[in-house]
Amino acid sequence: MASRRANSWASVSSSNQKHVGNSNVRCNCGKEALIRTVKNGPNLGMKFYGCPLWPDKHYEFFRWVNEHNDMEENQLKFLEKDIVICELEVELKHRDEKIKKLQSKKAKLEEDLKHMKNELSEMRIEILKCSRNEKNMYMALLFSWILFGFVYFLS
Repeated sequence: MASRRANSWASVSSSNQKHVGNSNVRCNCGKEALIRTVKNGPNLGMKFYGCPLWPDKHYEFFRWVNEHNDMEENQLKFLEKDIVICELEVELKHRDEKIKKLQSKKAKLEEDLKHMKNELSEMRIEILKCSRNEKNMYMALLFSWILFGFVYFLS
């Protein structure tokens, strides 16, 4: 980083200085920093804040223009957290909707199960009735043959 600063300071032209009204970036000397542009080296074209008294005085003030200060970084972190919270809220809402659909489906299936149990009970009752009728018919047939045999032998 020190070599980048040295290259940056050494390669700045005074024609590329800009006063920034709303920058709120101040040099160590207390004056508002200027935005300068790197003229050569590996950082060619990059913008940085520098002391307005440079090259006459060296206060060693340097900051890239695209670097964030602590407040900006905190704001970005806050926005990122806010986005995560919003995404989680949407996911929670989606999950709640799925839960409601599944609960509705469960209630319908429980109602269907109850209906099927009632039908099964009715079918068992019908089977028992048929079984009794079959036994009764078997007994009636048996008695009719016995009666027929008895009448046949007596006549």
